[in-house]
Amino acid sequence: MRKIVYALLIMAFALSCKEMERFDVNKGDDTPPGQVSVKSYKPLYGGARFYYTLPSDEDLLRVEAEFINAQNQVFKFTSSYFVDSLDVYGLPDTKSYTINLYAVDRAGNRSAPTAVQVTPLEPAYRRVAENMVVKGGFASFYLDWINELKQNINVYVDFEFSDNGQQRKLTSVFSSNLETDRRFINDLDNVVNNKVKVKIRVEDMYGNMTEPIDKGEIELLEDYEIPKTAWKLPNANDTIGGVPMCFGDGLEGRTRNVIDGIIDRGDNLNFMHTNARGRTGRAADGNMPWNLMIDLGDYYELSRIVTVQRHSGGLANISRGQYYKAENVGMYRMYYWDDDVNGWVEISTHKIPVIEGLSDLDYVKMGEAGDMAYMYPDDPKFTKKTRWFRYEALKGFTSNYTLDDGNCLSEITLYGRKAKN
Repeated sequence: MRKIVYALLIMAFALSCKEMERFDVNKGDDTPPGQVSVKSYKPLYGGARFYYTLPSDEDLLRVEAEFINAQNQVFKFTSSYFVDSLDVYGLPDTKSYTINLYAVDRAGNRSAPTAVQVTPLEPAYRRVAENMVVKGGFASFYLDWINELKQNINVYVDFEFSDNGQQRKLTSVFSSNLETDRRFINDLDNVVNNKVKVKIRVEDMYGNMTEPIDKGEIELLEDYEIPKTAWKLPNANDTIGGVPMCFGDGLEGRTRNVIDGIIDRGDNLNFMHTNARGRTGRAADGNMPWNLMIDLGDYYELSRIVTVQRHSGGLANISRGQYYKAENVGMYRMYYWDDDVNGWVEISTHKIPVIEGLSDLDYVKMGEAGDMAYMYPDDPKFTKKTRWFRYEALKGFTSNYTLDDGNCLSEITLYGRKAKN
């Protein structure tokens, strides 16, 4: 057995020496490889795809493409010698540009450049800017855009308004690579005459940015937070319009905590918990969907909702805890009770977005602020007058909103206006 082990070690050593020799051959090599021969190119959005023939150098390592933008920044794109094409992005418009392609060997020698004139399609950041829509909402406005290429962009929102006699100019910045996205500018309660002037700029990761695009003067809608002092909750399994009230008193949770105006901060355990018995309170009936119904105590027209999740992130309140994770509700549907039809009327379904890559403290700030949604997200308006509101928890956050693990909820706050008689 010992002889076999020695033999294997000797073979491994010999193979490693040969591998080293393969690279040692290039020591002292200062001869550049031959040029790349470009056969054709295909215009891309803000770039081009080059098809080429490689030189016959045996130590060829890769192909590089290079261009310099208007800010004198150099951008390089590389492709292995195993493939015969290379994509280049970052061209700012649809003008003609020169891209240099190089063959590079293992010693780092670059060939003479092969210059190619290309005319790209309209780049992604400009396409996003052109299709962006700005709409007024309740004490806020929002932006919708399509980014079909899913490229990384930054959206700068420059907005101006009068606040108690003072003119204010602010800028908000959003980063995104989603195919479709919606972002809100909130907390504009003190805007005089409910009018905001908005301009937007869109930037890509290559330093290209649009000129400011004027979106005009946006008119905001008015609502207010509905007081919770008169709210009441049915008992678990009480039926309203054929729908049973959920069970929320599992483990540390209590259903009443959802309307007490206090959010869970990790040290107060202020949330409801279905303990996987949400539908009716009977374990055999399963968890989701479950329904939480609120008697508002009077008639209101509803405009938006803010939900706060269970945190349970520790006493220091700087850990993400369970925000945007398992046990919290990630998707829900809303209803109001219509006296005229004597039944529940569906309002809309909302999926709470999760922004990836934030720090724990940023998740805590977002979680504590709560997640706001309009009753009618694509056409902000009030519901018909109602005394009853129904929150139907559909899915948790886990596995891209596919699991029935949404057991907890900390707080519900509703906005709207008092209904006229």
